[in-house]
Amino acid sequence: MTDFSDQRVALVSGGNRGLGFAVAAQLAAQGIHVVMGVRDRLAGRDAETALGRKGLMVHSHVLDVTDPASVARAVADVAAPFGRLDILVNNAAVAIDRQQPAAAPDFEKIRATLDTNLLGAWRLSSAAIGEMRKNNFGRIVNITSHLGSQNNMGTGNVSYRVSKAGLNALTQILAAELDGTGILVNAAAPGRMNTRMAYEETDRTPEEAADTPVWLATLPDDGPTGGLFYERQPLTW
Repeated sequence: MTDFSDQRVALVSGGNRGLGFAVAAQLAAQGIHVVMGVRDRLAGRDAETALGRKGLMVHSHVLDVTDPASVARAVADVAAPFGRLDILVNNAAVAIDRQQPAAAPDFEKIRATLDTNLLGAWRLSSAAIGEMRKNNFGRIVNITSHLGSQNNMGTGNVSYRVSKAGLNALTQILAAELDGTGILVNAAAPGRMNTRMAYEETDRTPEEAADTPVWLATLPDDGPTGGLFYERQPLTW
């Protein structure tokens, strides 16, 4: 039986495409055992195959971040074989309200967005923290957005903006609660990436944008916590 006792284990939600796929690939290239959380089993297998062609051993697990049972099952299934879960990258998100005004809300879209982007990350973090505490080590990276910045708040995309602003707050609250436990919590804004969720013009690939989340996921014990970062630089939100 393979001994994984000294190998870090990571779970990346929404890992079969875009930024999540790039983050999974880069973490695996550093010798970390990576599990991609995916909503569709076949998409997960295709992603495994694509990374396998690059010599990277990455696995996938069905994960619906809006379903508490799915979250609990995924975290348990990832942690149990290895006795640990060291890294969580909360990447899964939706953007379904680009033209929606706050004064005339579509509350179904708002609910769906908050359930995925904010509550989904919250559910996963809560479940993962229980596993991380067992080894007094953890790195949680929340993928946020410039659209959730207080300094960049504007019209349109209302539920997406609110969800990411909430995620920023959650990042700082969890970091404060976990201070001194060995678990670091940070958020990374990838910028305007060339993905299916891109807003307006794009200026980078997912592979380029993955640098900051991967850096935060592999921080040393004296690394920052409770911060919001873009291209490894702290942001004022």
